[in-house]
Amino acid sequence: METGFTYEDYQTTAQWLLSHTKHRPQVAVICGSGLGGLTNQLTQAQSFDYSEIPNFPRSTVPGHAGRLVFGFLNGKACVMMQGRFHMYEGYPLWKVTFPVRVFRLLGVDTLVVTNAAGGLNPKFEVGDIMLIRDHINLPGFSGQNPLIGPNDERFGVRFPAMSDAYDRDMRQKAHIAWKQMGEERELQEGTYVMVAGPSFDTVVESHLLQKLGADAIGMSTVPEVIVARHCGLRVFGFSLITNKVVMDYESLEKTTHEEVLEAGRQAAQKLEKFVSILMAGIPQPGSAS
Repeated sequence: METGFTYEDYQTTAQWLLSHTKHRPQVAVICGSGLGGLTNQLTQAQSFDYSEIPNFPRSTVPGHAGRLVFGFLNGKACVMMQGRFHMYEGYPLWKVTFPVRVFRLLGVDTLVVTNAAGGLNPKFEVGDIMLIRDHINLPGFSGQNPLIGPNDERFGVRFPAMSDAYDRDMRQKAHIAWKQMGEERELQEGTYVMVAGPSFDTVVESHLLQKLGADAIGMSTVPEVIVARHCGLRVFGFSLITNKVVMDYESLEKTTHEEVLEAGRQAAQKLEKFVSILMAGIPQPGSAS
């Protein structure tokens, strides 16, 4: 049984990237399902297929291109994952989260996580953006946590706090940015719950998660956030609400991956503008958030 990557494995990948690009990113962005178009906004872009990069897993899901793209967005040096990895692809969580520690070794200090999510909150509409204020790590309830195993103090402490996982200052700046954009719908804020997938949830499961306090549901993001906070990265996250979760046995609606991707396409311009404006609000390297 594999037990995870060594510190040297992360270093090998980071050194390979540093030797193949002159870019030195401050911000890493993980693009969720159908949201990879954010990379088109980068200037001086340089991309690598995941298959080229030592130790990198492969993305196998439609809507996840499987490329790492370096460049500048609104003056900030960035690296973007055009496609992430998931538990349901068969990857253990230490592989799902592998890129996050590599980003830390590249000098990244801020991680922006994005995802496509189902709306559990009845106030949400398809196309809404929800800032992630908090999360529920449902796989963690059954022993699935990316930090399980020997702890490497070079990355972080054995028992990291998660009560402040999502940066408060960045959320406040996001609300200001949203007002600048003049969107009709208000910017939502709430709790994201991660389930393992790949099957979508039953009606009663959705009701249970709603009662637990979840506003949106998806199959990603939380493992990357846990590892990012463990190694000291500032984290900001948002969900694009791509469908309303089926909560009624009388409903004839069914959630499909195709509608998730379509919602991403329709919201692309809005999302790209939002993330671009937010880049200006990320503190300069070495300053307190």
